[in-house]
Amino acid sequence: MLRHEFRPGRLVAGAAFVLAGVIYAGDAGGLWETPWFAVVPVVVAGLFLAAVTGLVTRAVRGRRAGKPGAPAETGAGAGAGSGSGSGSAGS
Repeated sequence: MLRHEFRPGRLVAGAAFVLAGVIYAGDAGGLWETPWFAVVPVVVAGLFLAAVTGLVTRAVRGRRAGKPGAPAETGAGAGAGSGSGSGSAGS
């Protein structure tokens, strides 16, 4: 069973940041010379692709949620009214 919901947008963003880290690590290790501004397009493109991936994922999951027999969505706000908070209820 999955411990959490799979989010492909975060995977794409993480891959972009790993690529940026590899670029800087190669520069630090002396394998190649990287100007300081070379990683900016990699990070910006990665964040853009992550946003598009997240929007597509949300659109696909939104369509599935309306179908009968689709699994119920369990978000972070699912237990908001369960009384497990630290508020001052009833006093």
